[in-house]
Amino acid sequence: MSGESSSRRGFRVSRSEYKAIAERMKTIQEQQMRIVRNMRSIKYKVAVISTKGGVGKSFVTTSLAAALASRGKRVGVFDADIAGPSVHKMLGLQTGMGMLSLPDGSIKPLEVPPGVKVASIGLLIPMDEVPLIWRGAIKTSAIREMLAYVEWGELDYLLIDLPPGTGDEVLTITQIIPNISGFIVVTIPSEVAKSVVKKAVSFAKRINAPVIGIIENMSYFRCPDGSVNYIFGKGAAEEIASQYGIELLGKIPIDPRIREANDSGRIFFMENRDSEAAKAFLEIADRVIEIVEKIGPKPPAWGPTLEEEGG
Repeated sequence: MSGESSSRRGFRVSRSEYKAIAERMKTIQEQQMRIVRNMRSIKYKVAVISTKGGVGKSFVTTSLAAALASRGKRVGVFDADIAGPSVHKMLGLQTGMGMLSLPDGSIKPLEVPPGVKVASIGLLIPMDEVPLIWRGAIKTSAIREMLAYVEWGELDYLLIDLPPGTGDEVLTITQIIPNISGFIVVTIPSEVAKSVVKKAVSFAKRINAPVIGIIENMSYFRCPDGSVNYIFGKGAAEEIASQYGIELLGKIPIDPRIREANDSGRIFFMENRDSEAAKAFLEIADRVIEIVEKIGPKPPAWGPTLEEEGG
């Protein structure tokens, strides 16, 4: 019956609750508009994904960022792994260092050699041992707020380090960042990783996002005598690339100095420029530049014009 009480139907909402919901929706809309404006200053937005944890995705992201910067590109890295941020540490920054908040509410990312800007929740928590016991909705809100208020300035590339899987954080990034240039998939050559990482490629294709290519980390170990040992197996990246018609961007060898640099908060790429791994990252960076810039920046997404903003 039309006159039936809302409470009897189980969804009665008070006026104060309506007001709170309206205010929340207004805040989300304002944040989305800020994200759109911020992203307009960034030519290429590249998400680094792997549905398998433990493959070294954050290391690949930070090393690729350093390699791109060494090629003269203006680069930023956004750590979207809210529960387990590690990008800041791999770029030589300490947990809890903070980011500068400006009077207008915007946030300045930190910058490390060779000119890579960094934003991570890890810079805002007091210590590594502090767990962020947040449900998906709070993680989504944190990602949206950081993307809305971090002022990257003019960038050529923003690399987005995604958490493992295809859950809330990954979906949030793909929904609120306009015109993502593409995904880079990271795997290791083991059979277990291969079967799981295929989901990352399928995910990108399901949302109609281009896959720039796949990188195989921990691909092999070169022994002192020059021989090669395929510790985790061989051929996984080639199989995925062939099955899905994507490019194999490169293979990163195992190097004990990678672990040492990551654990001590030093940038491996900067300290080991002559290593086989660093040279592989430079080749990958060159290939990413070639692929992404051949396509060119995507048209501006929806959002207010300068005139509508009052400019």
